Amino acid sequence: MTLARAQAPVSSAISSPVTTSRSPIAPVDVSVLVPAKDEAENLPLFMEQAESTFRATPDISFEVVVIDDGSEDDSWSVLEQLARRYQFLKLARHRSRRGIADALRTGYLNARGRVLVFYPADLQFKPEDIPRLVAPILADEADLVTGFKEGKYEKALVSGIYNGLSRLLFDVKVKDLNSVKAYRREIMDGLPVRPDWHRYMVVIAAAQGFKVAEVRVPLYPRHAGHSKFATWRRIPIGVLDMLSVWFELRFGQKPLLLFAMLGFGVFVFGVLAGILALARLWIYGVGQRWIWSIIQTCILLGSVFFATGMLGDQIAAQRAQLRELQRRMDEQRQDDERDRR
Repeated sequence: MTLARAQAPVSSAISSPVTTSRSPIAPVDVSVLVPAKDEAENLPLFMEQAESTFRATPDISFEVVVIDDGSEDDSWSVLEQLARRYQFLKLARHRSRRGIADALRTGYLNARGRVLVFYPADLQFKPEDIPRLVAPILADEADLVTGFKEGKYEKALVSGIYNGLSRLLFDVKVKDLNSVKAYRREIMDGLPVRPDWHRYMVVIAAAQGFKVAEVRVPLYPRHAGHSKFATWRRIPIGVLDMLSVWFELRFGQKPLLLFAMLGFGVFVFGVLAGILALARLWIYGVGQRWIWSIIQTCILLGSVFFATGMLGDQIAAQRAQLRELQRRMDEQRQDDERDRR
């Protein structure tokens, strides 16, 4: 079997992933995106289980896109051997570690399926559950399906805090936001290219009007290797990301709403304080220097907030244009890739 290799750059500012593909190219229903970092021991068994699952579901066509995210073990050589064996397997490679969000985007750019599935390579989730995950989407009952983990989870406390805060802030009626997911391709178009923001894919999709569903998926012990993520050190990062997503969804398109309200409130407080200070001076003939300092500060801050909101609105307009340009470039890149193949 002959293996053709092509370069599929994601951005000129970062290292290009090396992709491996086959011809002829046929459309598929589901593309399983598997970010892998030092998973050489898990990948052969993952592909074996995936093949069994796909054979048992002949009415759905599948492919697996594995993204080697800068592995330092033998993952890439193992993947090249597996690619010769499994026709459904496609490969992409990051020369350095770029994280799950970038890996999912690289997989999206190299995938052909109209439904995408995020699945880790560590076998804590078995490929046999993939058909249940995609079924509501293929039946047009949902646009995104997230898995609710069932089983012993080492990070249950941190996950519980994260999910509880997320439900409180975003009012998304699912129990587990940070798990395996199946979703339509269109959802990736509206997902900001930000580190770790894949964790908020459910929140962002729901805010954009996509229908979200949840199915229970068993969680198993890791087959081999160890987790690549620290638990407690990620809590402050996760909270800041959560606040950033909340701000993006609430005020990202119209920041003037927030800053104008703050500026107007502070400015009005300063004006009212000034009126009261003048009345006190006129009635009692007594003035207080600290009151005038507060008045000046409030008026100045109000003006700064308002000006910041105006500037933010201009930036938001530019971001919207860049996002649309990026979407068109991604579509063109996919078309060019298909033509070359």
